[in-house]
Amino acid sequence: MRFYAWHINTFEDPAPLHRLVTQYQAELSTVPGLDLIPLEWLHLTMQGVGFVEDVPPARVDALLGAARARLRELEPAKVRLHRPVVAREAILLPSDPLEPPQTIRYAVRAAIADVFGADGVPEGAEGYRPHISLAYANTPQPARAALAAVIRVVPAPADLTVNAVSLIEMHRDNRMYEWRIIEVVPLGRPGGR
Repeated sequence: MRFYAWHINTFEDPAPLHRLVTQYQAELSTVPGLDLIPLEWLHLTMQGVGFVEDVPPARVDALLGAARARLRELEPAKVRLHRPVVAREAILLPSDPLEPPQTIRYAVRAAIADVFGADGVPEGAEGYRPHISLAYANTPQPARAALAAVIRVVPAPADLTVNAVSLIEMHRDNRMYEWRIIEVVPLGRPGGR
């Protein structure tokens, strides 16, 4: 099954993120039952849209137009990633602060509502915790080993600038999310305000 979603998967300079993830994944590779996410598939999940077969091409075009209009009103945002959280199904790097990705998500949700109507926006508005996953758990297991692995790492934080959001067509055929980019929509106006 293919699904449209909005992700942040491009950054002004991804090198700090790649350095941080590589350090953590070197230790996490010793923990059985984890699928490490390759650097090319790192993403900050934003917002689902719908299954590809349920969203006709004209709606995709309208959604992109609405998103361009809303996202040009936002400035690029700074976030920091540093210490991971071991969750039930994944090892996560939470965004600090939470607000910049949340603000971007509100704009994306508003664009979806512009096209699909307020009742056509999937997923709830509340409870969104922006993060980038380092690894997915592929078997139920105690968190002890993963916690011990991430505690061994003493990295510098990754400071990133979010300057665009991508509409993607995604799947999870290979035990991780993979996608093709439909369009990368920049934040802000070209040349500034």
